[in-house]
Amino acid sequence: MAKRSVYLDNLPVEDAHERYWEFLNKKSIKGKTEVVPASQTAGRITAEAVYALVSSPHYHASAMDGVAVRAEDTYGASETTPIRLKINEQAIEVDTGDPVPQGFDAIIMVENLHYPDEDTVEIIQPVAPWQHVRTVGEDMVVGEMIVPARHRLSPVDIGALLAGGVLNVNVYSRVRVAILPTGTELVSPGSELKPGDIIEYNGAMLAAAVRSWGAEAQVLGMTVDDYDLLKEKIKAAAADFDVVVVNAGSSAGREDFTTDIIRELGEVVVHGVAIKPGKPVILGAIGETPVVGIPGYPVSAYFTLDLFVKPLVYRLGGTDLPVPRKIKALTAKKIVSPLGQEEFMRVKLGKIGGKVIATPISRGAGIVTSLVKADGILRVPRLSEGYHAGQEVDVELMRESERVERTLVITGSHDMCLDIIRNHLEKKGLAYLSSAHVGSTGGLMAIRRGEAHAAGIHLLDPKTGEYNVSYIKKYLPEKRVVLFNLVYRQQGIIVSKGNPKNIKGITDISCPGITFVNRQAGAGTRVLFDYQLQQLGIQPTDIDGYRREEFTHLAVAVAITSGTADCGMGILAAAQAMDLDFIPIAEERYDLLVDAEYWDSELVRSLREVISIKGFLEEVEGLGGYSTRDTGKIMWRN
Repeated sequence: MAKRSVYLDNLPVEDAHERYWEFLNKKSIKGKTEVVPASQTAGRITAEAVYALVSSPHYHASAMDGVAVRAEDTYGASETTPIRLKINEQAIEVDTGDPVPQGFDAIIMVENLHYPDEDTVEIIQPVAPWQHVRTVGEDMVVGEMIVPARHRLSPVDIGALLAGGVLNVNVYSRVRVAILPTGTELVSPGSELKPGDIIEYNGAMLAAAVRSWGAEAQVLGMTVDDYDLLKEKIKAAAADFDVVVVNAGSSAGREDFTTDIIRELGEVVVHGVAIKPGKPVILGAIGETPVVGIPGYPVSAYFTLDLFVKPLVYRLGGTDLPVPRKIKALTAKKIVSPLGQEEFMRVKLGKIGGKVIATPISRGAGIVTSLVKADGILRVPRLSEGYHAGQEVDVELMRESERVERTLVITGSHDMCLDIIRNHLEKKGLAYLSSAHVGSTGGLMAIRRGEAHAAGIHLLDPKTGEYNVSYIKKYLPEKRVVLFNLVYRQQGIIVSKGNPKNIKGITDISCPGITFVNRQAGAGTRVLFDYQLQQLGIQPTDIDGYRREEFTHLAVAVAITSGTADCGMGILAAAQAMDLDFIPIAEERYDLLVDAEYWDSELVRSLREVISIKGFLEEVEGLGGYSTRDTGKIMWRN
């Protein structure tokens, strides 16, 4: 067994790139070329300049339907002194594209002709020499450059090549990238899962990214953590492909062999880059083939592929790396980042009151859905400890900038109905929805700071038993807002299927041997739970797991399904989604609070339209534990 690897480096991204490119240049590693029929070159990159082999047009051609004439025969023509020309002697009929007859030098359009008889044409204005004639080489002449080297060929380029007599073009070959997922724990998608199994989806994700850059990608299949077997597969891949990407095994674990194998077969140039996520990246080569080892966590794999493999693909493919599209935005909250590492933070974007707001989402290296939800990437420099709330930053866009303009931002408490709203909005082409789950109180603060169009809230006032209004008056006393109902929903205790711990109510949660998972402070569910504890005289310290917090109802249900908790507070729909049992505690009102400035905006009108649709109401009721009896009803406004 190979010895455990250690990081050789902790280089900044720019230094890692510089060291690797210098190494590749010394080895003279460059892209391959091939000759391809011109008609099949759309999207390909020219390896050399291409020159016209024939002139276009290669003869003097009529540019119009009409008659060819000698310009000098038309001089003096006017409405009062028309000139008559004999057909086939002084005027020869031609169609567009016909050769101009020898000795003639102009074309008169058929619209400007009068025929007194079948042998004569009459004109009332003169023409200049070469009027409406496409002369030889008007488009291009023999030897003229049609396109330069390192040019991406477009459909119109293909037309120009063929017009210039070019039948075949020397282009850069499509870069062939091998992707090798590794790990004994990997199983194919669709397999029956057991604890410890990890579905291998990185390969398909990485291959799709490579193909989007114009290269060819092949996933070579999963390889278990066996040094000799992995060595043979990497060696074979390096012989057959232009670039090899080894996914997982790049860190310093007992079965992370990639570094030692690359070093044994070739050279390791960089091992370890000062980025988060994605530090354990390997940059090396075997012979003339670049080999890159990237981490197994999906987010780390995606970022390191983009940072180090994408430039390779473009370099070997003969073209420049595209400049990232960026947008100016204000941070929604204070962002803290570790000093010494450049962090790639996923953010949601929305335009509110003329300002683009960037809201950070999940930072975990294993949360692939954070990439699905992200609108952009905020890079926090390695010598910075983060950003202040409201600070202007540059965000690299992952979607079209126009989409930001059409995004409805809802911040606050999580509810599964928001996903249904999002689906209906996008299906109808009305708008996009960005939702951040920061709890009801967090939603109120977002409205106060002008960082959301609406907030989902369900805050119980223990004194009055009413929902939401007292909190709005407390936190937003001067803010013009409209509060309307989305749903009523059943809150209760989510327990394992069959309720093996025989939990009957909240009092049982404090019993020895019962583990609990809580919602985050400020969440409406947390407020309701704390209210119930107070009513029953139960202290938070009596509950095992009170300080363990999750940010969504589904995350609570997952904790119970996975066996890390026996119970937690949540909604019936989340329990049913995970096939868990449910003990009802109370029906609560879940409202949406809208900044009055946006009440009549196109985005909020789209929201109001969607929640009034019969199909939406039926879909919500079908989740279980919901009532839409007041959906859309205004509950309060200041």
